[in-house]
Amino acid sequence: MIYHITSRAAWEEAQAKGEYRADSLITEGFIHCSTLSQVLPVAENFYKGGRGLIVLAIEPSLLSSDLKWEPPSGGTPPPGVPAGDQFPHIYGPINPDAVVRVFDLVLRPDGTFTLSTS
Repeated sequence: MIYHITSRAAWEEAQAKGEYRADSLITEGFIHCSTLSQVLPVAENFYKGGRGLIVLAIEPSLLSSDLKWEPPSGGTPPPGVPAGDQFPHIYGPINPDAVVRVFDLVLRPDGTFTLSTS
């Protein structure tokens, strides 16, 4: 399983359109994803203070776009992710049927995140 952080509004729009496209697909050519152990460090580094965020759980075998495991953009992983960890990058839109679960990314009072499994 791989994971992608987005807003609930963007996910709802993607479901209506039949595909999900992150801004990074245009600017970098791929959609950033993470492993489960990378999700919270990525959220706390790149989405600090974010509200209304969710995490898409994606089954790689169901993707219609190419998936590549690559070093982090910029070459250095965020704090909390071991050096040398590869990140999953999706080279095209995400088809909604590849998303098998959606988690709320809950912002705690101390500014850190947790995943809601409810």
